[in-house]
Amino acid sequence: MTVGIALVGCGLIGEKRARTLSPARLVVCADAKLACAERLARGHQDCIATDDWRRVMENDSVEAVIVATPHHLLVPIASAAIDASKHVLIEKPGARHPDELRPLIGAAKRKGVVVRVGFNHRYHPAFRKARAMVDEGAVGSLMFLRCRYGHGGRIGYDREWRARPEISGGGELIDQGMHVIDLARWFLGDFLKVQGFAATFYWDMPVDDNAFLLLRTAEDRTAFLHASCTEWKNTFSFELYGREGKLQVDGLGGSYGTERLTWYRMLPQMGPPETTIWEYPMADDSWSAEILEFIEDIRLRRKSTPSLEDAVAALEIVSKIYKDSGYDHRA
Repeated sequence: MTVGIALVGCGLIGEKRARTLSPARLVVCADAKLACAERLARGHQDCIATDDWRRVMENDSVEAVIVATPHHLLVPIASAAIDASKHVLIEKPGARHPDELRPLIGAAKRKGVVVRVGFNHRYHPAFRKARAMVDEGAVGSLMFLRCRYGHGGRIGYDREWRARPEISGGGELIDQGMHVIDLARWFLGDFLKVQGFAATFYWDMPVDDNAFLLLRTAEDRTAFLHASCTEWKNTFSFELYGREGKLQVDGLGGSYGTERLTWYRMLPQMGPPETTIWEYPMADDSWSAEILEFIEDIRLRRKSTPSLEDAVAALEIVSKIYKDSGYDHRA
């Protein structure tokens, strides 16, 4: 099935999307900076470039829209695409606040279109295998998880759009923190008890550079999460504990180090576990895997997972932590 896709937002994430669209076809590139749209469009036959995203909604060749803009534009553009009966992949976090995103759920149902939120971390090979192993009972019933995700920023980081709350909706928690919240919900379920703290320790900006979360489900399955942009050495570590063993994902490729999944299987006599390691030194294919799933959603007219509801649930956690920490970005 060849789906005609429009890409709105041709920055870093837009470039990644443009490189990993096969077997879909890129038919329109839109960006406020026309040169950025033209640069991406040149690599795709008969692809149109424009600096007006509204032209996307008028194009009959466009069946689906990927929205990869700064956060304040995600909902307006996605909403217009839904109104135009286009399917949508909206990049995480989906919105600046859950109240912005929630109306899209009803709109998508009324129009009968597929809307997916771009939590691509679920599609990293280590996580695809970990999810399958959990489903097969490899570690028994789940108890808790720990996750650390962080980078060190760059010169001028506190002057970029992500440091402006009216555009971003927040700092590190709504940026990388959304990925770890989504992964935690994917494995442990809905969190009913939310505690945590967001703070600005280093960067001169009105948004958080670190967030610490303690989340619990109704069954007290617990997630301890830390998202940071003062990590200095890029780090990703995800440890999932079951009654019969542990799964650990380290690295995401590139500057985060080789992606690796380790299975620590508890033995009947306990003591040192049986250890199995899988490494994934190849290039990150999560973006391609996610697009294939999105195309299949469209073909089958099935509800996407991760869904708008998943993004709303994650944003509700972010919103509570910000409120409790004194970051009321909507004030």
